[in-house]
Parts: sequence; structure tokens; C-alpha cells
Amino acid sequence: MNGDGFGVGWYDSVYDEELGSQPCIFTSAWNNVNLIRLAEKIKSPLVFGHVRATTAGSLSLDNCHPFVHGKLMACFMHNGGIADFHRIKRRLQQDLPNVAFDMVQGNTDSEWAFALFLSKVQLPDCNARSFTPETLRRAMEATIATLNDYADEFGITEPSLMNFCVTDGESVVVTRYISSKKDEAASLWFSSGTAFSEYAEGGHYKMSKADKRENIIMIASEPLTFERADWMEIKTNHMVIITPKMNLLQIPIKDKFYVPPSDPAALTRATEFAQEKGLLNPRKSITPLDAPQKASKHIVQTHCC
Repeated sequence: MNGDGFGVGWYDSVYDEELGSQPCIFTSAWNNVNLIRLAEKIKSPLVFGHVRATTAGSLSLDNCHPFVHGKLMACFMHNGGIADFHRIKRRLQQDLPNVAFDMVQGNTDSEWAFALFLSKVQLPDCNARSFTPETLRRAMEATIATLNDYADEFGITEPSLMNFCVTDGESVVVTRYISSKKDEAASLWFSSGTAFSEYAEGGHYKMSKADKRENIIMIASEPLTFERADWMEIKTNHMVIITPKMNLLQIPIKDKFYVPPSDPAALTRATEFAQEKGLLNPRKSITPLDAPQKASKHIVQTHCC
């Protein structure tokens, strides 16, 4: 139940030439019983879920995440907000090629950020069926860098919270990012295992690991269960990449706001800014996600805003 809207995007388990390869999108607002009916009958290897809390843009289904572009196998979501977006919006629009400008249906900072992302994809056209993880990574880094350049150009000093998430159905790229060297970004957590199941009545779920093999990966703005040991916090100003070969990597976004782990300031980022926005509920990470890890065969991707 959410008055500002919600959305779900997913990919078919089996490719059907007649149906095509583009993702399916379902958006709605308030309480929609059809979501339960759909969920009971749909299987998917990769799901995006988003709950919207309005920061920019009207209350409209066009403004509900995830966003998708034509034949491009891509879903895009955003948790956070672009600072003083109304000041940079026209500048951003002027830089977009027609194919990216024309895809925007709503009026949120998030969807315009998606249009900017499409313009950064280094291919002959952004209608390709799939991209390499490296291409998506470079496009995401370029999107963040350009938004930061706009902020500098217009003298915007308030940080932007840019937890972005994109997939082409094969690779997933997620960022936990804030344009600040001293503030913590909106929260982002990770869990993986061989099964995610209900162990007690009332919706009490936990992730279990029967062996070293992993079948499920979940990325969420907040831990979805009370089993704290199942969740690992993704570091601020880092990017998580899940490759088609099911490798999961966490890499730093090295720009002017990057603080290396060796710098004591990396451990003392202030939490007040993101907390005031309702986007951070600090918890101690049980297991730090420091090194590249193997990902799962099946991906469940959730993101809340």
C-alpha cells in the first residue's frame, strides 16, 4: 500500500520470439490486488521492485519506477534525489540526443537521469538488445559525472543522492552514491544464498546457504528481514556489478567525492543528511562486502524509494 505509487519490472524465464525480449512493467498506486494475482503466476530470473516516495514530479503512473526504453532490455530505478533539479533540468535536456529526450514520459528527476544514462551508452544506438557489464558501468559513471558537472555549473552545493539501478536482463549495475566527501549515502544492502524461505508464520523470512553455491541475490535499500547476519552493507560511493556469468563485484566510484578506505574520513561520514531525507537507517554491517564475490544463478533485485 503506497499512495505515491510503486512498480515492478521483470524478465521472462523463457525467451519467446513472438513476445520479444523487452522487460515487463507493472505500475500502480495505493493498494492493488492485481499485484498479488500477477506475482502468484509469474516466474522470473530477475525482478526489480520499487516503492515511490515523491521528491520530484507529480503523482502519476508515468512517474513510477522502474523505467524502460523501447526495445532496449533495460529497467532503471533511482532511490534519492538530484539536488535543485529544477535548475539543471533544461541544461540536461539540451544535452540529450533525440532518442533519449523522446523516451521520457513523466517529469521526475529519476526518469531524466535515465535519459541521461541512455545518452551515455557508448554504442551506435541505445536500442541494442544487450550490453556488456563494462559498457553499463562506464555509462553509469558518466551519468553521475555529468550530473555533478551540472551542479558545479549552476553553483549547487547541496549533495545529490544517486542510488541508481539498471539492468539489460543479463547484467545488473547498482550504485550507492552521494556527491559529498563527508556525508553518508542513502542505504543499500546485499544478501545472497541458496534459498529464501518463510521459517515462521507472519511473513518471517530468512536466507539460507546449503553450500557455497548461491541461487539468489537480493539488493535492497533496507534489509528485508530481521536476520541481520544475512545482510551486508554496500559501501558509500561504490558500485555493485553482477555479470552474466554471475560474478558479483563491488568497485569504488573514484571521482572528487571518493574517500579511500585508508583515509580515516571514510569511517566518519555524517548520517544526518540522508536520515533527514528518510533514506538512511544506520545499522552496523555484520559482514563487510570488501572483495569480489560469486553471484547467483537467479537474481532477485529489489530497490525501495
